[in-house]
Amino acid sequence: MKEIIFTIFSAEFLFSVIRVSTPLLFVSLAAMVAKRAGIMHIAFESIMLWAALMGVIGSALTQSLIAGIILGLFIGVLISILIGFFSMRLKTDLILASIAFNTLATGGTVFVLYLVCGDKGISSSLKSLVFPRVDIPVLCNIPILGDILSGHNILTYFAFLAVPCTSYLLYKTHLGLAMRAVGENPDAAESVGINVVNTKYLALFVSGILASLGGCFMSMGYLPWFTRAMTAGRGYIGIAAQNIGGGEPLGTLFATLIFGLADALSNSIQSNRIPTEFIQMIPYITTLISMAFYSKEKTKRMKIKKEFL
Repeated sequence: MKEIIFTIFSAEFLFSVIRVSTPLLFVSLAAMVAKRAGIMHIAFESIMLWAALMGVIGSALTQSLIAGIILGLFIGVLISILIGFFSMRLKTDLILASIAFNTLATGGTVFVLYLVCGDKGISSSLKSLVFPRVDIPVLCNIPILGDILSGHNILTYFAFLAVPCTSYLLYKTHLGLAMRAVGENPDAAESVGINVVNTKYLALFVSGILASLGGCFMSMGYLPWFTRAMTAGRGYIGIAAQNIGGGEPLGTLFATLIFGLADALSNSIQSNRIPTEFIQMIPYITTLISMAFYSKEKTKRMKIKKEFL
């Protein structure tokens, strides 16, 4: 028990929390943007997996990080737009379409990997590139604080920078106002001249970019290769985080850090004499407990609102 407590309060552990929170933060923000525009899909696992694979393939074939991430972003945005097409044009149920995309990604990424390099589980034979780590000047020389905040992958800093950027987009731009209006009442938004369909597509475009960055980080930052089903449910955890965060960028950030803390804890205590199966359950148990409390509080607020009305 003492070892676990010392681990939690160490600089290495807090560094790990920020690191493992990076893909969760990207996908949480992606889910938040999509939901604020009224598109409640759950296909983020698919977007992240395809972006992770294509980022590796693109960087390996061209030996360019930029080419790799562009290919990863392209495939992620394409899937996001396709979800909108199936939903808004073909009137497909969003949840069923999302499940189909997620199921396809689980086997489809392995199949594409096999076609490219003959591997079925891991892309270790591909000489893919990894985004560099960045030491922040001055900060890196500060004891403890520098150990926690400096030396992260460059995409980690982009993830935390995306929080104020997303907030600015939603609350300080005309597009953000249109997204929120469409999400709250599409008929009212259309009555004042907002193109509902185009606004939803733009929201899906932004959401696809954010989720794809999370996928690219998984295979070009968190790990230096692609592995089968490497997202391990992070797409679903991201959806839970944005719900707990109340659909607000800052709240989503704090909720993401809670899940990142649980994930980092499961990684840190693997050396202790605790069953591996239980350790691997920690992030998902945290998700279930958090969603239970969120649902209880939401039900309580709804009852108070009804009594007031």
